[in-house]
Order: sequence, then structure tokens, then C-alpha cells
Amino acid sequence: MAPEVATRGPDVTPAAVEFIGVAKRFGKNAPNVLDDVSLRIGAGEIVGIIGPSGAGKSTLARLINGLERPTTGQVLVDGRDHGTAREHELNELRTRIGMVFQQFNLFNSRTVAGNVGFALQVAGVAKSRRRARVAELLEFVGIADRAKAWPSALSGGQKQRVGIARALATSPSILIADEATSALDPQTTDDILKLLRRINSDLGTTIVVITHEMDVVREVCGRVAVLADGRLVDHGEVYDVFAHPHSAVTRGLVRHAVAGVPDTDLLDTLRARHRGRLLTVEIRDDSARFDLPALAATHGGSASVIHGGIADLGGRPFGALTYEVTAPDDAIEQIVGESRSAPGVVVHESRSR
Repeated sequence: MAPEVATRGPDVTPAAVEFIGVAKRFGKNAPNVLDDVSLRIGAGEIVGIIGPSGAGKSTLARLINGLERPTTGQVLVDGRDHGTAREHELNELRTRIGMVFQQFNLFNSRTVAGNVGFALQVAGVAKSRRRARVAELLEFVGIADRAKAWPSALSGGQKQRVGIARALATSPSILIADEATSALDPQTTDDILKLLRRINSDLGTTIVVITHEMDVVREVCGRVAVLADGRLVDHGEVYDVFAHPHSAVTRGLVRHAVAGVPDTDLLDTLRARHRGRLLTVEIRDDSARFDLPALAATHGGSASVIHGGIADLGGRPFGALTYEVTAPDDAIEQIVGESRSAPGVVVHESRSR
């Protein structure tokens, strides 16, 4: 039996995509790449699908656009079941799903305008309408001045903007970004994520972000689903999943994206550098902020931040600060004792214990 998935927050919008008990394997005796996945993606959302390599993320994307069909279970897109759809129905459905790829997948033999217009040509759009639509799209993604350029003359960020414009050519209701920022530098990644947010807000497009980068989820997604070994192990609003991860995989992913409670190796490093007692205060917006420096001061001591940080998740604070507390010997245990009972405070035992 599949483990119960932690799902946080109600789904109140109509479903753009819905997985119902989906399993997928390649070959009769092969193991499942996806196993009993049930997931609902609301229309107009930006949802991140995240997990380690081999978790089944790209297979899930191929099930959405109909390039693969489930072995068991149902994949519904705008209420239509992929598993029972005929090939011509799938082809029509794919025009409503745009794809953005990690390696851009541009035609080197076509100009920027030619790449964007290709999807319209395949869809049978008249040449005059194609020209107008291509110009409109290139303006929207910010590279109207590069219409006649060849892909070889573009930067990585410009190539991805071409890929996004091409994906939007047929006015899809769903856009799948499959590791779309993995090949980009941090500044370009930020620019592309801003563009994805604009597509969502201005066009109302549902966006599914397939990624292994928690930073991407933190920056652009409202909800997130975590896959591990083909199973859905966590799902809900990004803030809730980050603040209260229910699986070891999620905890590991979150730890690399935002500051948290230091692990054993980091604690050893901090202890080697600092002689005082170490305490970590988690920062959340659903609990009162514990003022450790003020408490230390009332006992004649001090508390200095030595590690951590606070990130912004949808306008809400999230992170952790690790302090070194120093005080006279008779005051340290008072400070530590009062801190233990405070919510969100982790007391790290001293090296002598």
C-alpha cells in the first residue's frame, strides 16, 4: 500500500491536470517509474514538481502532454482522460499544452522568428497571421529585436526566451517548464522566473515547473509536489511544505534551499569556531518570534548570530538563525533552560555532553 501523502491546503479551483492512482512502467516486468500518484493541479496555478534525479518528474510531464500514457490509473487534462483518448484527440490536446526545455531544443537552421512560427505552421495557421503572432510573442518575451537572429548568435537566456515564445505560440492553457532554468546562470534564471510569473498573471496560464532546484520552487511556485522513487511524498502550499516537511526527502531538499537547523557536520564546524552555547531559533510567520538576545541580556549575557538566514516565501518570512550564547557560568543554564520551552527553539548540547 502506498504511504499516505501529506497534502496541505484546500484545492478550490477547477483542475487543469489531475492524476488519479497513476502508475507508469516501461516494459511488462520493469519496476514502476511512477507508483500510485494522485495529484491535482488547479487551473491558473504555478505548481512545482520536485525531487531527486530518477524520481519520475520528467515521466510525469510526459504523461501530462500525452507523450506517454499511464500503465494504470487516469490522467485528466481539462477533464479529458488521456488513457482513453484517440491519437487525433491527443494531437489536438497537445496544442493546448506548451513545453519549455532545459536545452532549448531550437532549430539551428531557422531564425528566431522561424523557430517561434514553426508551431503555428504545423497547426495550419495562415502565413499572415503567423507573422503577426510571432511579432506579438517576441515582444512579450522581450526579444523583438532578435527576430532575424540565428540561435547560434543568442545567449542562453535569449534562447530560453525563444523557447518560451514558441511554447506560447498556440495560446496553450498549460505550460510545462521541464528543468527550464537548469542550464542558466543565477541572474538569467531570475529573469526567466520573472517571465514565467508574468505569463501566469497576464495570460492566466497554468504552469507546471519540473525541477530539482528548490530555489526555483521558492521563487515562483504557489504549490509544490515532492516525488521520491516514483511516489508522491508531500504536496501542498510551498510555505507549508517548507515549514513542516513530512518526509526525509523533503527535509533534505528544503535544507539546501533555505537556512534551517544545522546538521551534525555543520554543528561540529560551528562548535570548533565558537566556545559559547549554540541555539537555533526557527523563523516562521505562524509563531511568536523568540527574542534570544533580549533573554541573554537580562541574565548579563549576549547572543550573537553565527549562522543562518531568513528567506521570503510569498511575502512570508522563513528561515532560522543559530546563535552563540555567552554569559557568566551561573547564568548560562538559566538562559538555556528558559529557551528550551520556547516554540521553534533548538538547544544544541555542548561538546562536553
